[in-house]
Amino acid sequence: MMNRVLIFFVAVFLYVEKGYGQIDSVAMRYAALINPEELKKHLSVLSSDEYEGRETGMSGQRKASAYIKKYYESIGLLSCETDYADKPIFISGNADNSYGCSSTQSFPLKRTKYTKSFMMNDNASFKFIDDFLFFGIAGNDTLISSDQILFAGYGIDDPLYSDYQKLDVKGKLVMCYDGEPVDKKGNSIFTGNTSLSKWGEDMDNKIEVARSRGAKAILLIQPDYQEFVPRIRYWLEQPRMTLDKPSEESNGFQMIMISEQTANKLLGMKGKKNIGDIKKQIDRKKRTKSYVVSAPVSIHLVSEVDHLESNNVLAFIEGTDPQLKNEVVVISAHYDHVGIMQGQVYNGADDDGSGTVSTLEIAKAFRAAKANKQMTKRSILILNVSGEEKGLLGSDWYTTYPLIPLHQTVCDLNIDMIGRVDDAHLEDDRYVYLIGSDKLSTELHQVSEDCNRKYTHLKLDYTYNDPNDPNRFYYRSDHYNFAKNNVPVIFYFSGVHSDYHQPGDDYEKIHYEKMSEIAKLVFYTAWNVANLDQKLKVDVTNDFK
Repeated sequence: MMNRVLIFFVAVFLYVEKGYGQIDSVAMRYAALINPEELKKHLSVLSSDEYEGRETGMSGQRKASAYIKKYYESIGLLSCETDYADKPIFISGNADNSYGCSSTQSFPLKRTKYTKSFMMNDNASFKFIDDFLFFGIAGNDTLISSDQILFAGYGIDDPLYSDYQKLDVKGKLVMCYDGEPVDKKGNSIFTGNTSLSKWGEDMDNKIEVARSRGAKAILLIQPDYQEFVPRIRYWLEQPRMTLDKPSEESNGFQMIMISEQTANKLLGMKGKKNIGDIKKQIDRKKRTKSYVVSAPVSIHLVSEVDHLESNNVLAFIEGTDPQLKNEVVVISAHYDHVGIMQGQVYNGADDDGSGTVSTLEIAKAFRAAKANKQMTKRSILILNVSGEEKGLLGSDWYTTYPLIPLHQTVCDLNIDMIGRVDDAHLEDDRYVYLIGSDKLSTELHQVSEDCNRKYTHLKLDYTYNDPNDPNRFYYRSDHYNFAKNNVPVIFYFSGVHSDYHQPGDDYEKIHYEKMSEIAKLVFYTAWNVANLDQKLKVDVTNDFK
């Protein structure tokens, strides 16, 4: 008994010694500055029609950038010039800028609209979107041609089952089905049950097989193509935006999605015989049925390109410890949205106006701590990125050209959509989904849990932290660009709702009390991480895809 008591008190001592068991009254003083009224005031402006939906690279996004920058300056974070490719400019000894500094980071964009893209063979021609579509990046007037199509079943190359046993696909077009072989009960030949393997869960695996074997392109058959495309047709018809990097220009490998009807015409199948029957045979016999079809095909991807510019807005508050202030805790949120579509303004109050205004309030709290000489040991960087809606572009640019080198970046706390309530929590809005907290650092996860237990008492829901989450939220917001660079992250999220990416996402529908509590949890977590004696340990290896 005595040994157990001793062990208990030693554990308690170590817990308190690390700071996890103590209530920090200083942190509470500054967290109290984050309040619902101020959040609502900011959001009523940023999500108003005047800001035109804050579309990346457009005037509304520029207005939002100017608003955020002006606010940072109004609370004493004065403008500072930085060289993002070199060391940061710290602010010690600068009396006129003692609270911190703010800056913008511009980045180039390329907007591509595919205008006259088409596919054809000897017997038929096919229209972009109606009959096929692609998600890759192509140069203007890209031509992909082949004198043969190689039908590769499900496009799988695995020790248990391979569609490539008798196929040499180098320089050819590979055609295969999405998914994986399943029996009449829906059981996979790989898992033995209704759960799919990596081949059925993620098309990237079969795309990489075709690419690595030297194919020119992969034609991926989607059985529900005709039902799927009308729901997203408007989005497909819009220009696509990418970072304007030379490396993004590619006339190489492409993934092209096609319908079963298009597949039948390309393969010359007529009458009762069709590609769907071959799929059924593979499922029934659990054996591949790959073969070569002599069918010349040419694919033309024709585009118009515009060059634009967007920017990230940054607020930097320097830490107090001479040895630790060159390390930084990043708090991020994207301030862009999708703009105006079909005459309606998509104001994006929750996505991600909620995260953006939360960072403004968090910045205010850290600025006050700095002004009162009670700032954390490490520095804080508030990172408002744009381009998230176009593919995490602003955070991609920042992690390529960071203000603080990534090896000195302790973690990223990313806030994206925390203002609404999803169907799973209609009875109690005091919750937040946490995603990624334990993916790279068990210590970050523990700090987060402890901060919530001590201060905010929210329900922390880890539903979407499941690596098998079909929504793949972990890969869909700006924290991911930090995570794939081995920087620990937490993604704060309240779930989707009926107004997600709809014109009804307005500030009047936001739960401001709940939002302020989540913002306080972010603040407390950042405060505690920034005051740790040692940098967060990266003790988990994650397989990023």
